Amino acid sequence: MEIPILLPLALALLGFLCPCVTTLTPRVSFPMDSPGRRLIRFNSHDVSNTTTLLLSEDGDILYVGARDSVLALNVSHKDSIILRNKLDWTPSHEDLEQCSMKGKKMADCPNFIRVLQFLNTSHIYACGTFAFSPRCTYINTDTLTMSLKPDEGRGRCPYDPYQRNTALVVDGELYTGTVADYRGNRPVISRHLSEGKRVDLKLDDTLGWLEDPTFISSTFIPDEEKIYFFFTEVGREYDFIDKFIVSRVSQICVSDVGGQRTLQRRWTTFAKAQLLCQADHELPYNVLQDIDTLLPAEGAPVDDILFYGIFTSQWSVNSGRSAVCSFRLTDIKSVFSGNYKVLNRDTLQWSARVQEKVANPGECGLHNASDNALRFVKENFLADDSVRAVGRNLTMVSAENTYSHLTVQRVQAANGKHYTVLFLLTESGYLHKAVLLLRGAHIIEEIQVFEQPQPVRSLKLSIPKGVIYIGTSEGVVKVPTANCSFYWTCAQCVLARDPFCGWDPASRVCVMVSTTNTNLAQDIERGNAEEACSSVSLNHKSRFGPNKLPAASCPPGELVSVSLNEVVRLQCPAASRLSQQLWERPNSRLSSDLYLNLEDGSLSFVATPATLGHYLCLSTENGYQQTMAIYHVKQKTSPLSQTPTSYTQPRTNAIPTTQSMAKPGSGLHISVGTETHQGESKTTPSNRNTQVTTRQLGKNLTSWTKQPRQRELELRDGEALLAAQAPCYLKELVIVSLLLVLSLSLLITIFLFVITQRCNHRTAPQAATIDSDRRTPVEQEARRANVFLSKRNEQGQQSGHGSELVCNAALSGSNGHLPNTPI
Repeated sequence: MEIPILLPLALALLGFLCPCVTTLTPRVSFPMDSPGRRLIRFNSHDVSNTTTLLLSEDGDILYVGARDSVLALNVSHKDSIILRNKLDWTPSHEDLEQCSMKGKKMADCPNFIRVLQFLNTSHIYACGTFAFSPRCTYINTDTLTMSLKPDEGRGRCPYDPYQRNTALVVDGELYTGTVADYRGNRPVISRHLSEGKRVDLKLDDTLGWLEDPTFISSTFIPDEEKIYFFFTEVGREYDFIDKFIVSRVSQICVSDVGGQRTLQRRWTTFAKAQLLCQADHELPYNVLQDIDTLLPAEGAPVDDILFYGIFTSQWSVNSGRSAVCSFRLTDIKSVFSGNYKVLNRDTLQWSARVQEKVANPGECGLHNASDNALRFVKENFLADDSVRAVGRNLTMVSAENTYSHLTVQRVQAANGKHYTVLFLLTESGYLHKAVLLLRGAHIIEEIQVFEQPQPVRSLKLSIPKGVIYIGTSEGVVKVPTANCSFYWTCAQCVLARDPFCGWDPASRVCVMVSTTNTNLAQDIERGNAEEACSSVSLNHKSRFGPNKLPAASCPPGELVSVSLNEVVRLQCPAASRLSQQLWERPNSRLSSDLYLNLEDGSLSFVATPATLGHYLCLSTENGYQQTMAIYHVKQKTSPLSQTPTSYTQPRTNAIPTTQSMAKPGSGLHISVGTETHQGESKTTPSNRNTQVTTRQLGKNLTSWTKQPRQRELELRDGEALLAAQAPCYLKELVIVSLLLVLSLSLLITIFLFVITQRCNHRTAPQAATIDSDRRTPVEQEARRANVFLSKRNEQGQQSGHGSELVCNAALSGSNGHLPNTPI
């Protein structure tokens, strides 16, 4: 009893030991309605909830269970889905009213088709929720009409359209996993439509057979004569405070007819075991989302059947992650043939004590066993061991995407080796195509199927047609499994690592792999494009080395016309999401002081004479390098100059506006232009140094358009002129300087004038006062008289004294005497 108590603590400690999850990035991503990945859609304004799919044996007709209807779609055409027939199956007005009186929403009361199975070659057996009162009927496949009146569907179809269920038909009998009551409290695994000596069976009502299950899927193994059901339920064998969800696999034998006295009309071959999707030192991914069966390769034993399932975790440490685990049939059989737990009816506690086996639970033929053996089977149905994943490890795990549905296919590559390809649907609306390699999973591509998350019930894979059908709430989507024509080069075809595709060296296209054409370039495991395409394409490194330039000049590329001191941004298309972009210039290094590599792979710099020229965008992926874009950055030609379109000798009476700048011995000629100001054409010395500072780009970036390539002009005597001319501001500088000098002169003049006036007002009265203080009144009067007479006779020699006298005269009173001076 100590183990169940310590188990939650142990699981919590394992959460801290959980290693980092490897990031799985899809190599190529196709958004909605991308021309590179064309999808076929079917939708109609009067059709919704097309979530139950059934494909005919020849793959030409797809039967769809929708809301209040069953559809027959013609999918035999490659580029279209055509509605062939439609069967309306709508509850009456009285049925809808009764559903509403039960407290259900009217949106949940229509008839949602949840069971759609071939009963025989001429009829389909269909069941729907029918306003929370399940009904089932027989439908003729040719006319899509009901052959019989619908009957009750309790135990065959869920009441609630949101409850998951599973159903399949084997030899005309229906095997289902669903709930058998209105409230959803009675889960059952049952058999219906039995005839003759065979009777309908269901699980015993004994406590513990099923604990609040959610049914996921079911599959029939003919060689085993068993049906395996996959579901999740509450694990009562774990004594946790919170409910612990576990994933289960259970089995029943199709030959079971129930016991004679014990377990009458009940399963005698029912047994269940836990599916454990867990890596070492990690918490388990315990919630099963979907599961699919992969049959063994031709000639392999039946025990090699694999079941691939998507699991999530109820633990917060693994929240948002999805894991894929695979389980082998031989491991499931081994667990069911082992020991079983014992349930104490008094304490409702499970124990794993060893006891004598009276019978082997899950073994076919127990319906003829004794009552003692059947009582042992009734009380011992939970296997002691868990079914562990193949290799006791996860097939793949994703922390970026939450997967909800999957389907799996085995594909033979060009070398004859088989690879497993998974098609995984994310909750965000993308379909991931992944191939399982020795080093792990590789996501070849992701395809956006729908924009908004919506309910998806099933994926249907048609291997002969090479398509996948996805049933959503809005319609049906048809997705081809291969997209070889998208890869335009041998390198891209090989780097994709798609087992469906290979490069044909004869036709030089990426084609579907077939048994007739095995001479294809393909490398699924390593993706070595250089080796696989050695006879098809050249490696970029052999053409453009870091310090080596071929004798011939670079390809012209795309012409980019810019102005000096303008911010330029060159885009570099990515070959894939796994590639890395690299920029190069022939015979030149890209200094970090002049160039800025942005996160999207583009290159940004300021246009200067030193940054004009050719630029090559390279893409590196898995050791293979290829050229993605070539740019020729050139200075714009001034509109005031006329550029001749083509000539060999320059004119003698005009300076050409397009000049050639070349490095000696490089063989590379880059055409650039010069700017003219005020009708003049100027050049700068070749040894002029220009300082460039790289700045952070904003949202408004320089844009350009493609222009015709201009021919290079040859200058007289072979002298090369620089293409860049800095703008001239000499006249503006002279004008500003003159205005500054005039302003300063005016300010100095005004300042001197003010100072002079203040000095005059201060000094004149003071001098007069001093003179008058030093003389007697008689002397002062005599001096005034003499000064007055001398002013008339003297010339400009005594003007200074005269001014002084004028000032003093102005201070005299009306009687001619100084104020306050006695006569």
